[in-house]
Amino acid sequence: MTLRLGDIAPDFEQDSSIGTIKFHEYLGDGWGVLFSHPADYTPVCTTELGLTAKLKGEFEKRNVKAIALSVDDAESHKGWINDINETQNTTVNFPILADGDRKVSQLYDMIHPNASETVTVRSLFVIDPKKKVRLIITYPASTGRNFDEILRVIDSLQLTDNYSVATPGNWKDGEDVVIVPSLKDEAVLKEKFPKGYKAVRPYLRLTPQPNK
Repeated sequence: MTLRLGDIAPDFEQDSSIGTIKFHEYLGDGWGVLFSHPADYTPVCTTELGLTAKLKGEFEKRNVKAIALSVDDAESHKGWINDINETQNTTVNFPILADGDRKVSQLYDMIHPNASETVTVRSLFVIDPKKKVRLIITYPASTGRNFDEILRVIDSLQLTDNYSVATPGNWKDGEDVVIVPSLKDEAVLKEKFPKGYKAVRPYLRLTPQPNK
């Protein structure tokens, strides 16, 4: 199965480090980040999970729940979590799915046979409150993810869902944004963007971030 942006994220029930997870129920009415790891007790994954734990407050501010996945079993996860906590000086505060049967990996197309027939690549999905897939990033197994970028994209998605704007390249929360080209009525522009805007070109109009 190949997932595309805008698809409904497949629901599933699977064992995890904290017991059985019913995915859509677990996410509730918030956002979710589902990300996979090739195996337990692997060095890059250990750093990623430690970093995710340390970012708990940042995820909570955005109403996001993180959930990881590895093809090892739940008991192995629990031992690995002890290592993560000790080596990364943190406390893992989110579940790790135990995907020994590859059920979730197959639902989310996380196994790429030309890379490895048995373990997942570093897939990551951002899922919105309507359970739609909003971001898909796939890294090779050897490259750790940039979680600052994940948070940046979530900030952009949450902003652009609520305002008639898009975010330019390298945008960060608090910086100017772009007014969508479809919005042309001057009266509407003044109402929506009381701080004004700068028209660099008729199609390129910059305005201060509306919710700041």
